[in-house]
Amino acid sequence: MRIVKCLRSSEWLPIGFSHIDIKTRHKLAYNTTLEPYDLLYHNGIEAFSRGDYTNVVRYMEKALRSFSEVHETKIRCRLKCKDQHSLDRFLTDLQLFDVILRRAACLNDCTERKIGPQSMHKVTEEVTQDFNRRVPYNYLQLAYQKLKQLDKAAAAAHTYFQANPEHVEMIQDLEQYKALEGVEERHFINREARPHQKAFSAGAKLYDKGEYGHAAVLFEEALAGYYQADMKCRALCEGPQHFEEQDHTLYRYSLYELISDHYTQILHCQHECIRDLATRPGRLSPMENYLPLHYDYLQFAYFQENKLEEALVCALTYLLFHEGEEFMTENVEYYTEILGSGGQPRQMWLLACKHKPLEHRAPDRTVNSVRACVWVCVCVCVFVCVFTGGPLLYDSVRLVLNSGALNGTQRAVFDDVISEDQCSELQHLTATIAGDGYRGKMSPHTPNEKFEGTTVLKTLQYGYEGRVPLGSARLFYDISEKARQIIESYFMLSSTLHFSYTHLVCRTAIPGQQELRNDLSHPIHADNCLLDPEANECWKEPPAYTYRDYSALLYLNGDFDGGEFIFTEMDAKTVKASVKPRCGRMVGFSSGGENPHGVRAVTRGQRCALAMWFTLDPLYRELERLQADEVIQALQNQLHWAQDHINPKDEL
Repeated sequence: MRIVKCLRSSEWLPIGFSHIDIKTRHKLAYNTTLEPYDLLYHNGIEAFSRGDYTNVVRYMEKALRSFSEVHETKIRCRLKCKDQHSLDRFLTDLQLFDVILRRAACLNDCTERKIGPQSMHKVTEEVTQDFNRRVPYNYLQLAYQKLKQLDKAAAAAHTYFQANPEHVEMIQDLEQYKALEGVEERHFINREARPHQKAFSAGAKLYDKGEYGHAAVLFEEALAGYYQADMKCRALCEGPQHFEEQDHTLYRYSLYELISDHYTQILHCQHECIRDLATRPGRLSPMENYLPLHYDYLQFAYFQENKLEEALVCALTYLLFHEGEEFMTENVEYYTEILGSGGQPRQMWLLACKHKPLEHRAPDRTVNSVRACVWVCVCVCVFVCVFTGGPLLYDSVRLVLNSGALNGTQRAVFDDVISEDQCSELQHLTATIAGDGYRGKMSPHTPNEKFEGTTVLKTLQYGYEGRVPLGSARLFYDISEKARQIIESYFMLSSTLHFSYTHLVCRTAIPGQQELRNDLSHPIHADNCLLDPEANECWKEPPAYTYRDYSALLYLNGDFDGGEFIFTEMDAKTVKASVKPRCGRMVGFSSGGENPHGVRAVTRGQRCALAMWFTLDPLYRELERLQADEVIQALQNQLHWAQDHINPKDEL
């Protein structure tokens, strides 16, 4: 069985450690209640380098326990001190800061009594990432295998694999474990399984088997676990925050603007708990409709068990998330008619907001920071939120249609993303290469239109060769990056959004072929799954580009007939929204089955757009984009060299 190495240097010393730091921390650790997990982790790595597998197990298991205890202590202390020193009353400035100081003292006292000085448990970002990626289990699986403790080795390997499903060598190692004598299926347990997800998965399996009574018990357990996990996640957000492109030691904003920035970051972190709790380990995208789905399952399970009162309550609770959804509204009407009376949704998890909506007027970056929290529920404790989007980053960009206006979810339309001059300059680039930019086909979707398109790398190469203006090629690159930033920010994505494919293309109506035309310029489809209108499903499987997460279309003109962008129902027939292209207008949306879309026939003129597909998975980054990044860097290096080597006489 091969060693799955996750080490960063020949000295087996992870980034973030130094020998002096480790020696110092060894001495200090003796006086602490809980040994720092990064110190234990380092000791385990050193033992691994010596082949001392007994101590690998000893230190790595202790490191995992320490890591867990630090997090649980932070949660318990923050919740305790929040209750003891509440901000939920109207205060003068002096009273407000008195509560803040008392809460801080409470946190320090509570934490240090349990785990020792907090400074002992400050670790580097690299070590934290290793624990989040479950790297200690990688060491453990090999150490247990060497010690012939195969049941524990299988559990450690399985636990690591759950967070790293793309790890090819671990897949092969797991297959080898399964073939070993003495290893049973029950040994492959996930030691870091989230209770709420485990209960939900088990409930779904029983539900599919028709065991509705037992399934309902598990779904209720999953809900209780979810809200408890949500409370813990929100508590963990109330710590130090990382400010992108911001150095608080350099700028000179007032105290209240600094506080506003900090709490905006907390609000963003707490909202991301919704996404985190719905995301399985090793996955970048959350399970769709995760929390509401619990209530959907429950209402039908209770109906099957003839518990109509409970079914009605769960159906009403589901409608808090998806107000007016037809099938559930019909269920509510049915339950109400049978019972002879109505009901109320569950209220135990919905805490009333005591604060009024905030109106901020702050300069520069603080405005953007505050805008980021406008779409978060003003009262952070409320779990049902209405998404209205994050900051747009650029003052000129306007949100003109949100998801509600477009009759769907995770979709938006922006105007003034680029100027008229930029539209015209990009449009001229599309005539440089015949074909669709994919495989050289002149018209991949319809014989009634002609395609002309190009990609970022090809355009930069042509610019370098002098076949197109280099400045125009650079504009193509820069504008696509601007679009990526807007989509990432507006949809408030916690992970970096990477390019999956970028295509500048024009569709031109072919004269004489438009009279009896009844087809679409681009048929109804979804971008990361295979749309099946008859089954009302979208299958996320090859040959679909399953790794695509978000899509955007930036239009360059509107002087043509037809060509409207349309969103439809899953049936590919019922149009939910239509968008007329114009210069600088951009449509952005999530790439899944929730957003089937297409393009109506272009019957006169030419329709040009910059089409972009994005992924949250860095493994599927667009290769051409990476190569284009290198070309841009090379051009910048040449420019800097030229500027540094200017002859003074040339400046005269």
